Amino acid sequence: MELFSYRKHWAAKFGPAPFLPTTREEMDALGWDACDIVLVTGDAYVDHPSFGMAVIGRVLEAQGFRVGILAQPDWRSVADFQSLGRPTLFFGVTGGNMDSMVNRYTSDRRIRSNDAYTPEGAAGKRPDRAVIVYSQRCREAFADVPLIVGGIEASLRRIAHYDYWSEKVRRSVLLDSKADLLVYGNAERQIVEIAHRLARREPISSMRDIRGTAFVVDDIPPGWREVDATVMDGPPVVFKHPDPYAMTTNQESGECAPATVHRVPVPAIGRAARSASARDESTLVRLPAFEQVRDDPVVYAHASRMMHLETNPGNARVLVQRHGDKDVWINPPPLPLSTPELDRVFDLPYQRVPHPRYGEANIPAYEMIRFSVNIMRGCFGGCTFCSITEHEGRIIQSRSEASILREIETIRDTVPGFTGVISDVGGPTANMYRLACKDEKIEKACRRLSCVHPSICENLNTNHQPLISLYRKARALPGIKKILVASGLRYDLAVKSPEYVKELVTHHVGGYLKIAPEHTEAGPLSKMMKPGMESYYKFKELFEKYSKAAGKEQYLIPYFIAAHPGTTDEDMLNLALWLKRNNYRADQVQTFLPSPMAMATAMYFSGKNPLHRVRRNSESVAIPRGLKQRRLHKAFLRYHDAKNWPVLREALKRMGRADLIGNGKRHLVPLWQPVGTEPESNRKSTTHKKFLTQHSGLKPLAKAASKSRRKH
Repeated sequence: MELFSYRKHWAAKFGPAPFLPTTREEMDALGWDACDIVLVTGDAYVDHPSFGMAVIGRVLEAQGFRVGILAQPDWRSVADFQSLGRPTLFFGVTGGNMDSMVNRYTSDRRIRSNDAYTPEGAAGKRPDRAVIVYSQRCREAFADVPLIVGGIEASLRRIAHYDYWSEKVRRSVLLDSKADLLVYGNAERQIVEIAHRLARREPISSMRDIRGTAFVVDDIPPGWREVDATVMDGPPVVFKHPDPYAMTTNQESGECAPATVHRVPVPAIGRAARSASARDESTLVRLPAFEQVRDDPVVYAHASRMMHLETNPGNARVLVQRHGDKDVWINPPPLPLSTPELDRVFDLPYQRVPHPRYGEANIPAYEMIRFSVNIMRGCFGGCTFCSITEHEGRIIQSRSEASILREIETIRDTVPGFTGVISDVGGPTANMYRLACKDEKIEKACRRLSCVHPSICENLNTNHQPLISLYRKARALPGIKKILVASGLRYDLAVKSPEYVKELVTHHVGGYLKIAPEHTEAGPLSKMMKPGMESYYKFKELFEKYSKAAGKEQYLIPYFIAAHPGTTDEDMLNLALWLKRNNYRADQVQTFLPSPMAMATAMYFSGKNPLHRVRRNSESVAIPRGLKQRRLHKAFLRYHDAKNWPVLREALKRMGRADLIGNGKRHLVPLWQPVGTEPESNRKSTTHKKFLTQHSGLKPLAKAASKSRRKH
């Protein structure tokens, strides 16, 4: 059903609120006696289309519902959760724009000192596992009110998932939050349908047919045909301590399976057969149970692969996963929004500023996107470490040119402090605007994990002309001095259109352009599903050519990941040597963080590669797992930082590469150590330290190093 075609709820007579109310006093000012829906979020309330709660709130308001916001409520008591009164329809809970655990902890599990989604960047304004905690408080406040969880935190925890922070597999967040429904992905379609059906007095327990939702059931309803995922494409499940009286034996494989689970085995399902089965709406895929993936990492990797193969809205089937005596039921993903629907979402009456309750406080995440424009959703890159595909899907949803230009004009005319520069025109990936499969039938049948890996699919339209046209029209608007592109760029796509690269480099780069090769070595790149360095070199050549033609001195800033699954110490050494040869010094580096449900996380937990069929004897993946090795990999990326030299010297000796330790240009790290940067155990005597202090700094040490080179 078209998103804005529903008959509006009776409360539409109140009209749109300047800001969605956050207090009872604001509700009174609007003439409301109650909220129909109360949205709870771990972020500060910024009424801007880059903030998920603002989008969901404004979409529901456009349907005629009265929506209140509880932004960063105090979760230590129930009082804040009762402050807006009992919602007439439901509570909607999210951890915020970021997963609450990723938001609070670094990849080394250290507590971050700030939170970009909080006024003044203050830390500690949201709980760990915010979705669960907020849900518990909502239940305490009004136990009978339907509870729906969503956002990226719930979305990535909809099935049993490896949790990096506790180092174990946790069950679906549905069970821990005790929510009635979980909505995953971009939630406009689901949440609008749920709201209207609840307004018609349908019980939430009856809502079992909405795409993009998950819920808990006691039994599988009659009429469904089950396909066992382990029979389809995975390893035989090994059960610990099997009970011979409760097991049957598969005569073909000799493996045991529970006799009490009635399944329809489907041997040797090929691609065509799977596509046909996918069209059968009464077919569901049973993933290995929570207890199995918890206890068997290989089965976990297989389950991850099967889940990712069922993410195309055109052919995805229902997924079911047993947790104890209950099943978590996951309906197929929501249908992508059409361009007119997406336009209307972005055209809603956002104030584009933080709620007045924050006064002049700085909210870092808002400052970052204050003058930016999101032109599309989704990503078909499929990078295994990234959550975009799992959350937004791989079907690109693009806004119209007219809608984007209107938003730029709105920023120009209404946003305080605008100086004529649009900081970004992009999205999850800057240059996927209006890119899609050439054939809709092929797109609906496709089960590829990526449209661009291991190579760009021949059915993918890579025409950048619509984006070029948009750039030209945007920078021609009166009052617009500069349009920048700051979103991540898929350079293997960009090189397919030299005209696009020329347009970008000539007009839309502010001196530096950040791109993400992520690595230089084939091993880790293949596990990331990222292109090889050939595409990078080709893009770099075009970038430098068109920068020179435009008379501009501009630079590429490459981003890299340390400690990703599939990366060996030798891979990181080779990357460090590449950085040194190319005179790159990375100030900020990213260490791989195993986020819930990502395919790279399945590699990290299992040591297997779910990009291919998983078997017990299939390819093993090198995993930089311990803190010591992860920090070493990060140190290789920052080889130029003197604080890393001791650990790098130790590693180079262990690796048989002591030839890279020295004071020459060909060496990676020098023999000498600047004052104050050596490990405590290697510090010299007090007299020597006093001498070094008197002659501190790099200049005299560099001079000494120079003399040392002359001697050799």
